[in-house]
Amino acid sequence: MKKYFIPVLMALAIISCKEGKEEKEVAVENEEISEVETLQKTYAEISVKKGGSWEGREYMNGEFENVDSLEVPKEHTDHSWYIRYEGPGWENKHVGYRIYLDWRNAIDIFGKKVDTLVLPYVGQDGFDSYHEEAAWGLDILKAGKSMGIGGYGRYMNDTVAHFRNVDKTKAAVENSENSSSVEISYHNWTTGNATIDLDAKLSIFPEGRYTKAELTPSKEIEGLTTGIVKHGPELIKKQSENGKWGYIATYGAQTLVNDTDKLGMALFYNTEQLDKQLEGTDDHLVIFKPTTQTITYYFLGAWEQEKGGITNKQDFISHIDKLLQDLNQNNTLK
Repeated sequence: MKKYFIPVLMALAIISCKEGKEEKEVAVENEEISEVETLQKTYAEISVKKGGSWEGREYMNGEFENVDSLEVPKEHTDHSWYIRYEGPGWENKHVGYRIYLDWRNAIDIFGKKVDTLVLPYVGQDGFDSYHEEAAWGLDILKAGKSMGIGGYGRYMNDTVAHFRNVDKTKAAVENSENSSSVEISYHNWTTGNATIDLDAKLSIFPEGRYTKAELTPSKEIEGLTTGIVKHGPELIKKQSENGKWGYIATYGAQTLVNDTDKLGMALFYNTEQLDKQLEGTDDHLVIFKPTTQTITYYFLGAWEQEKGGITNKQDFISHIDKLLQDLNQNNTLK
Protein backbone atom coordinates (compact mmCIF):
# COMPACT_ATOMS: atom_id res chain seq x y z
CA MET A 1 0.00 0.00 0.00
CA LYS A 2 1.26 3.47 -0.82
CA LYS A 3 2.05 5.80 2.07
CA TYR A 4 0.57 9.27 2.03
CA PHE A 5 2.37 11.70 4.29
CA ILE A 6 2.66 15.31 3.15
CA PRO A 7 3.87 17.80 5.76
CA VAL A 8 1.18 20.37 6.39
CA LEU A 9 2.83 22.16 9.29
CA MET A 10 5.82 23.34 7.24
CA ALA A 11 3.49 25.12 4.84
CA LEU A 12 1.59 26.68 7.70
CA ALA A 13 4.70 27.94 9.49
CA ILE A 14 5.30 30.72 6.98
CA ILE A 15 1.85 32.23 7.50
CA SER A 16 2.09 35.18 9.86
CA CYS A 17 -1.42 36.43 10.50
CA LYS A 18 -4.15 34.26 12.01
CA GLU A 19 -6.65 34.87 9.22
CA GLY A 20 -4.09 34.06 6.56
CA LYS A 21 -3.04 30.96 8.42
CA GLU A 22 -6.58 29.63 8.57
CA GLU A 23 -7.16 30.25 4.85
CA LYS A 24 -3.85 28.65 3.93
CA GLU A 25 -4.51 25.62 6.14
CA VAL A 26 -7.83 24.91 4.44
CA ALA A 27 -6.34 25.38 0.97
CA VAL A 28 -3.31 23.16 1.61
CA GLU A 29 -5.35 20.48 3.33
CA ASN A 30 -7.93 20.30 0.54
CA GLU A 31 -5.22 20.25 -2.14
CA GLU A 32 -3.42 17.33 -0.48
CA ILE A 33 -6.60 15.41 0.16
CA SER A 34 -7.48 15.77 -3.51
CA GLU A 35 -4.16 14.13 -4.41
CA VAL A 36 -5.16 11.01 -2.47
CA GLU A 37 -8.68 11.09 -3.88
CA THR A 38 -7.38 10.88 -7.44
CA LEU A 39 -5.84 7.51 -6.57
CA GLN A 40 -8.91 5.85 -5.07
CA LYS A 41 -12.46 6.43 -3.88
CA THR A 42 -12.12 4.50 -0.64
CA TYR A 43 -9.25 4.26 1.80
CA ALA A 44 -8.15 2.23 4.82
CA GLU A 45 -4.99 2.63 6.87
CA ILE A 46 -3.07 1.68 9.98
CA SER A 47 -0.46 4.16 11.15
CA VAL A 48 1.98 3.43 13.98
CA LYS A 49 4.90 5.22 15.57
CA LYS A 50 8.44 4.19 14.72
CA GLY A 51 11.75 5.47 16.00
CA GLY A 52 10.65 5.81 19.63
CA SER A 53 10.47 3.36 22.51
CA TRP A 54 8.05 1.82 24.98
CA GLU A 55 8.07 3.17 28.52
CA GLY A 56 5.63 0.89 30.32
CA ARG A 57 2.27 1.16 28.55
CA GLU A 58 3.21 4.33 26.62
CA TYR A 59 5.18 4.69 23.40
CA MET A 60 7.35 7.78 23.65
CA ASN A 61 8.73 9.88 20.79
CA GLY A 62 8.93 8.55 17.23
CA GLU A 63 7.03 9.46 14.07
CA PHE A 64 3.91 7.92 12.54
CA GLU A 65 4.34 5.64 9.57
CA ASN A 66 1.71 3.71 7.63
CA VAL A 67 1.96 -0.08 7.60
CA ASP A 68 0.01 -2.75 5.72
CA SER A 69 -0.30 -5.01 8.74
CA LEU A 70 0.37 -5.02 12.44
CA GLU A 71 0.61 -7.42 15.35
CA VAL A 72 -0.46 -5.35 18.34
CA PRO A 73 2.35 -5.12 20.92
CA LYS A 74 1.63 -6.53 24.37
CA GLU A 75 2.26 -3.08 25.87
CA HIS A 76 -0.44 -1.41 23.82
CA THR A 77 -3.69 -0.33 25.44
CA ASP A 78 -5.91 2.74 25.37
CA HIS A 79 -4.01 6.04 25.16
CA SER A 80 -0.63 4.43 24.55
CA TRP A 81 0.15 7.07 21.86
CA TYR A 82 1.36 4.27 19.56
CA ILE A 83 -1.33 3.97 16.86
CA ARG A 84 -2.52 7.14 15.17
CA TYR A 85 -6.13 7.80 16.28
CA GLU A 86 -5.80 4.55 18.30
CA GLY A 87 -6.58 2.03 15.56
CA PRO A 88 -7.24 1.34 11.88
CA GLY A 89 -9.47 3.74 9.96
CA TRP A 90 -11.51 3.43 6.77
CA GLU A 91 -13.51 5.93 4.75
CA ASN A 92 -15.19 6.98 1.53
CA LYS A 93 -16.34 10.41 0.37
CA HIS A 94 -19.24 10.48 2.83
CA VAL A 95 -17.93 9.27 6.17
CA GLY A 96 -14.96 7.85 8.05
CA TYR A 97 -14.76 5.19 10.77
CA ARG A 98 -12.10 3.90 13.14
CA ILE A 99 -11.90 0.98 15.54
CA TYR A 100 -10.03 1.15 18.82
CA LEU A 101 -7.41 -1.60 18.50
CA ASP A 102 -7.29 -2.28 22.21
CA TRP A 103 -9.53 -3.74 24.93
CA ARG A 104 -12.35 -1.30 24.12
CA ASN A 105 -12.81 -2.53 20.52
CA ALA A 106 -15.44 0.15 19.84
CA ILE A 107 -16.08 1.72 16.43
CA ASP A 108 -16.19 5.50 16.16
CA ILE A 109 -17.36 7.94 13.47
CA PHE A 110 -15.37 10.70 11.82
CA GLY A 111 -17.91 13.24 10.54
CA LYS A 112 -16.73 14.76 7.25
CA LYS A 113 -17.56 18.20 5.88
CA VAL A 114 -15.71 17.48 2.63
CA ASP A 115 -16.29 14.80 0.00
CA THR A 116 -12.61 13.91 -0.29
CA LEU A 117 -10.41 11.45 1.60
CA VAL A 118 -9.02 12.79 4.86
CA LEU A 119 -7.67 10.00 7.06
CA PRO A 120 -3.99 10.41 6.10
CA TYR A 121 -4.06 13.82 7.80
CA VAL A 122 -6.14 13.01 10.88
CA GLY A 123 -4.15 13.09 14.11
CA GLN A 124 -0.93 14.26 12.47
CA ASP A 125 -0.91 17.61 14.28
CA GLY A 126 -1.46 16.28 17.80
CA PHE A 127 -2.49 12.81 18.95
CA ASP A 128 -6.12 13.67 19.69
CA SER A 129 -6.50 16.80 17.58
CA TYR A 130 -9.40 15.15 15.73
CA HIS A 131 -11.61 15.99 18.70
CA GLU A 132 -11.40 19.63 17.64
CA GLU A 133 -13.37 20.88 14.66
CA ALA A 134 -11.27 21.25 11.50
CA ALA A 135 -11.89 22.07 7.86
CA TRP A 136 -12.41 18.37 7.07
CA GLY A 137 -14.65 17.64 10.12
CA LEU A 138 -13.98 15.86 13.42
CA ASP A 139 -14.65 12.85 15.62
CA ILE A 140 -18.38 13.13 16.33
CA LEU A 141 -19.28 10.02 18.37
CA LYS A 142 -18.68 9.36 22.05
CA ALA A 143 -18.33 5.61 22.50
CA GLY A 144 -17.63 5.60 26.24
CA LYS A 145 -18.19 2.09 27.63
CA SER A 146 -20.24 1.04 24.60
CA MET A 147 -19.29 -0.70 21.34
CA GLY A 148 -19.89 2.56 19.48
CA ILE A 149 -21.55 1.94 16.12
CA GLY A 150 -21.27 -1.65 14.88
CA GLY A 151 -18.51 -2.72 17.26
CA TYR A 152 -18.65 -6.25 18.62
CA GLY A 153 -18.24 -8.13 21.87
CA ARG A 154 -19.95 -10.81 23.93
CA TYR A 155 -23.11 -10.25 25.94
CA MET A 156 -22.96 -12.20 29.21
CA ASN A 157 -24.10 -11.62 32.78
CA ASP A 158 -26.20 -8.63 31.66
CA THR A 159 -23.20 -6.75 30.30
CA VAL A 160 -20.96 -6.66 27.23
CA ALA A 161 -17.51 -8.19 27.54
CA HIS A 162 -15.05 -6.39 25.30
CA PHE A 163 -11.52 -7.61 24.48
CA ARG A 164 -9.56 -7.42 27.72
CA ASN A 165 -8.25 -10.98 27.46
CA VAL A 166 -6.73 -11.73 24.05
CA ASP A 167 -3.43 -13.56 23.50
CA LYS A 168 -2.70 -11.94 20.16
CA THR A 169 -4.35 -9.37 17.88
CA LYS A 170 -3.34 -8.85 14.27
CA ALA A 171 -4.72 -6.25 11.87
CA ALA A 172 -4.24 -5.60 8.16
CA VAL A 173 -5.66 -3.16 5.61
CA GLU A 174 -6.35 -3.58 1.92
CA ASN A 175 -7.19 -0.94 -0.67
CA SER A 176 -8.56 -1.93 -4.07
CA GLU A 177 -10.35 -0.13 -6.87
CA ASN A 178 -13.84 -0.92 -5.58
CA SER A 179 -13.44 -1.16 -1.79
CA SER A 180 -11.19 -0.76 1.22
CA SER A 181 -11.15 -3.08 4.19
CA VAL A 182 -9.71 -3.69 7.62
CA GLU A 183 -9.18 -7.30 8.72
CA ILE A 184 -8.56 -8.13 12.37
CA SER A 185 -7.74 -11.53 13.87
CA TYR A 186 -8.14 -12.11 17.60
CA HIS A 187 -6.35 -15.23 18.86
CA ASN A 188 -7.57 -16.81 22.10
CA TRP A 189 -10.20 -14.26 23.06
CA THR A 190 -11.39 -15.31 26.51
CA THR A 191 -14.73 -14.29 28.00
CA GLY A 192 -16.08 -16.15 31.01
CA ASN A 193 -15.17 -19.81 30.58
CA ALA A 194 -15.02 -19.68 26.76
CA THR A 195 -11.96 -19.07 24.57
CA ILE A 196 -12.24 -18.64 20.80
CA ASP A 197 -10.50 -17.12 17.82
CA LEU A 198 -12.44 -14.42 16.01
CA ASP A 199 -11.82 -12.99 12.54
CA ALA A 200 -13.43 -9.67 11.62
CA LYS A 201 -13.54 -7.89 8.27
CA LEU A 202 -14.84 -4.32 7.91
CA SER A 203 -15.32 -3.08 4.34
CA ILE A 204 -16.39 0.21 2.82
CA PHE A 205 -17.35 1.01 -0.79
CA PRO A 206 -17.27 4.11 -3.01
CA GLU A 207 -21.00 4.75 -2.65
CA GLY A 208 -23.12 4.62 0.49
CA ARG A 209 -22.30 5.43 4.08
CA TYR A 210 -22.37 1.85 5.30
CA THR A 211 -19.67 -0.53 6.42
CA LYS A 212 -20.09 -4.25 5.77
CA ALA A 213 -19.04 -6.23 8.85
CA GLU A 214 -18.19 -9.94 8.71
CA LEU A 215 -17.45 -11.90 11.89
CA THR A 216 -16.21 -15.50 11.80
CA PRO A 217 -15.88 -17.28 15.18
CA SER A 218 -13.76 -20.43 15.47
CA LYS A 219 -16.26 -22.02 17.88
CA GLU A 220 -19.93 -21.63 18.61
CA ILE A 221 -20.39 -19.14 21.40
CA GLU A 222 -23.48 -17.65 22.97
CA GLY A 223 -23.84 -13.90 23.18
CA LEU A 224 -21.74 -12.66 20.26
CA THR A 225 -23.17 -9.18 19.84
CA THR A 226 -23.05 -5.84 18.08
CA GLY A 227 -25.05 -2.67 18.60
CA ILE A 228 -25.49 1.08 18.63
CA VAL A 229 -24.40 3.29 21.52
CA LYS A 230 -27.30 4.71 23.55
CA HIS A 231 -27.28 8.51 23.61
CA GLY A 232 -30.92 9.33 24.22
CA PRO A 233 -32.83 9.31 20.91
CA GLU A 234 -35.55 6.68 20.69
CA LEU A 235 -34.82 3.36 19.03
CA ILE A 236 -36.35 2.79 15.58
CA LYS A 237 -36.89 -0.81 14.43
CA LYS A 238 -38.09 -2.37 11.19
CA GLN A 239 -37.98 -5.64 9.22
CA SER A 240 -37.92 -6.13 5.45
CA GLU A 241 -40.97 -7.35 3.56
CA ASN A 242 -39.63 -10.88 3.26
CA GLY A 243 -38.59 -10.89 6.91
CA LYS A 244 -34.98 -11.80 6.16
CA TRP A 245 -33.42 -8.49 7.22
CA GLY A 246 -34.09 -5.93 9.90
CA TYR A 247 -32.59 -2.79 11.30
CA ILE A 248 -32.27 -0.86 14.50
CA ALA A 249 -31.57 2.87 14.25
CA THR A 250 -31.47 6.15 16.13
CA TYR A 251 -31.66 9.75 14.95
CA GLY A 252 -31.25 12.97 16.87
CA ALA A 253 -28.91 15.19 18.85
CA GLN A 254 -26.23 12.66 19.80
CA THR A 255 -22.82 13.98 18.75
CA LEU A 256 -19.83 15.54 20.49
CA VAL A 257 -20.22 18.74 18.46
CA ASN A 258 -22.98 20.43 20.49
CA ASP A 259 -26.37 19.75 22.08
CA THR A 260 -28.34 20.25 18.84
CA ASP A 261 -26.08 18.60 16.25
CA LYS A 262 -27.90 15.69 14.56
CA LEU A 263 -26.63 12.23 13.71
CA GLY A 264 -28.39 9.15 12.40
CA MET A 265 -27.03 5.66 13.10
CA ALA A 266 -28.37 2.38 11.77
CA LEU A 267 -27.45 -1.30 11.96
CA PHE A 268 -28.83 -3.91 9.55
CA TYR A 269 -28.87 -7.59 10.55
CA ASN A 270 -29.88 -10.91 9.00
CA THR A 271 -32.88 -12.24 10.94
CA GLU A 272 -31.78 -15.85 10.38
CA GLN A 273 -28.62 -15.08 12.36
CA LEU A 274 -30.44 -13.14 15.08
CA ASP A 275 -30.92 -14.60 18.53
CA LYS A 276 -32.52 -11.53 20.10
CA GLN A 277 -32.52 -7.76 20.20
CA LEU A 278 -32.45 -6.18 23.64
CA GLU A 279 -31.39 -3.13 25.59
CA GLY A 280 -28.03 -3.20 27.27
CA THR A 281 -26.66 -0.72 29.75
CA ASP A 282 -24.72 1.25 27.13
CA ASP A 283 -25.94 -0.12 23.78
CA HIS A 284 -28.99 -1.10 21.78
CA LEU A 285 -27.93 -4.70 21.23
CA VAL A 286 -28.26 -7.23 18.42
CA ILE A 287 -27.26 -10.66 19.71
CA PHE A 288 -26.44 -13.46 17.28
CA LYS A 289 -27.10 -17.18 17.47
CA PRO A 290 -24.10 -19.41 18.22
CA THR A 291 -22.41 -20.37 14.94
CA THR A 292 -19.08 -20.96 13.25
CA GLN A 293 -20.42 -19.53 9.97
CA THR A 294 -19.65 -15.95 8.99
CA ILE A 295 -22.07 -13.43 10.49
CA THR A 296 -22.75 -10.47 8.19
CA TYR A 297 -24.26 -7.14 9.16
CA TYR A 298 -24.03 -3.52 8.03
CA PHE A 299 -23.84 -0.26 9.95
CA LEU A 300 -23.75 3.42 9.07
CA GLY A 301 -23.55 6.93 10.41
CA ALA A 302 -25.18 9.91 8.66
CA TRP A 303 -24.14 13.34 9.99
CA GLU A 304 -26.19 16.45 9.23
CA GLN A 305 -23.06 18.52 8.48
CA GLU A 306 -21.83 16.06 5.88
CA LYS A 307 -21.51 17.64 2.42
CA GLY A 308 -24.88 17.10 0.74
CA GLY A 309 -25.91 15.08 3.76
CA ILE A 310 -29.13 14.01 5.44
CA THR A 311 -30.45 16.78 7.68
CA ASN A 312 -33.69 15.49 9.21
CA LYS A 313 -35.21 12.35 10.69
CA GLN A 314 -37.73 11.77 7.91
CA ASP A 315 -35.06 11.76 5.21
CA PHE A 316 -32.85 9.53 7.35
CA ILE A 317 -35.60 6.94 7.77
CA SER A 318 -36.33 7.10 4.03
CA HIS A 319 -32.64 6.48 3.38
CA ILE A 320 -32.35 3.42 5.61
CA ASP A 321 -35.72 2.08 4.42
CA LYS A 322 -34.30 2.13 0.88
CA LEU A 323 -31.27 0.16 2.04
CA LEU A 324 -33.55 -2.32 3.78
CA GLN A 325 -35.47 -2.71 0.53
CA ASP A 326 -32.19 -3.39 -1.31
CA LEU A 327 -31.37 -6.10 1.23
CA ASN A 328 -34.87 -7.51 0.82
CA GLN A 329 -34.33 -7.82 -2.93
CA ASN A 330 -30.63 -8.73 -3.16
CA ASN A 331 -29.69 -10.12 0.27
CA THR A 332 -26.62 -7.88 0.18
CA LEU A 333 -25.60 -4.25 -0.13
CA LYS A 334 -22.36 -5.14 -1.90
